[in-house]
Amino acid sequence: MLFYILIFSELSIRDTLVESAEKDFLGTLITAGAILNFLPFFIFLKKEKTYRARGVLLASILAALVIAILKIL
Repeated sequence: MLFYILIFSELSIRDTLVESAEKDFLGTLITAGAILNFLPFFIFLKKEKTYRARGVLLASILAALVIAILKIL
């Protein structure tokens, strides 16, 4: 998510997060950052680094839970 903010946002990281929370855009921002997890996940699987791939998968699941909680609230 931070990588996505650094590339596409003109504001600072903190300002971007505050503004996205105010405009109910935080879930979409987290989703965009989680999509970037697919690349390292498949690279780790290809190199047979299963524990690292599992960590990336767990981070993606955690992001999905945060998005679900934000949508409920």
